[in-house]
Amino acid sequence: MRAWVIASALVLSGCAGGALGVYAAPAEEAPTASSPYILAAVADPRRPDADRARDEFRHPAEVLAFANVRPGQRIADFGPGGGYYTRLFAVAVGDSGRVYGIDRPNPAPDRPRPSLAVAPQYQNITILQAGYQGWSAGEPLDTVFVSQIYHDFFYPQLNVDAAAINREVFAALKPGGLYVIIDHAAAAGAVIDTNPQTSLHRIDAAQVRREVEAAGFVFDGESQALRNPADMHSLRVFEGDIRGRTDQFMMRFRKPG
Repeated sequence: MRAWVIASALVLSGCAGGALGVYAAPAEEAPTASSPYILAAVADPRRPDADRARDEFRHPAEVLAFANVRPGQRIADFGPGGGYYTRLFAVAVGDSGRVYGIDRPNPAPDRPRPSLAVAPQYQNITILQAGYQGWSAGEPLDTVFVSQIYHDFFYPQLNVDAAAINREVFAALKPGGLYVIIDHAAAAGAVIDTNPQTSLHRIDAAQVRREVEAAGFVFDGESQALRNPADMHSLRVFEGDIRGRTDQFMMRFRKPG
């Protein structure tokens, strides 16, 4: 039996009892989709069935490997929603790591954000509700992860500034830290419709790269794991059969240092 299978089984046995994992990768070992702590994160029994049903198209193991997730890291998950990636990060970084869910305030006292229900399941998750600007983890971060919401930064209802967010992310990261962005691909050169009721909820990858590099980041790679050439980029991401199957770019940027 391969060593990583044994290590993965040990991690999973700890997860079942509430621990987050004990595997510690050598510093020089590059994460892969079959790294034991990533396998343990995907197999975590606390993940809801709805999350598992999305794995076929979200390729979580490949995403975590591309994001260079490792045990002991500090990761900020922007717009965690129901916690799909937040749960995965919590197990992958283990007991010595920490995950910060960067979320918006509750719209009303009796309407808590879904992310708040995730944190009690994992001892190393902290939900911050200061919004997408003006937040602080209180410690330097290894990775900031933004999935499917970068395009939202341009909607007036959020009252945020994408350029300012990128600068804040740069400041929040350690030297050498990573900024990973996933979003629904728009046609090349497309201009964002700032009305969320009529917008396709897509963004041109080239625009994202220009804006992030303008904040001081260096482009560090792109993954094809979430690409779908059958998506013609002309439908709203919520429409018909394209929902959950959009063509998505995944880019990684590095803070110099």
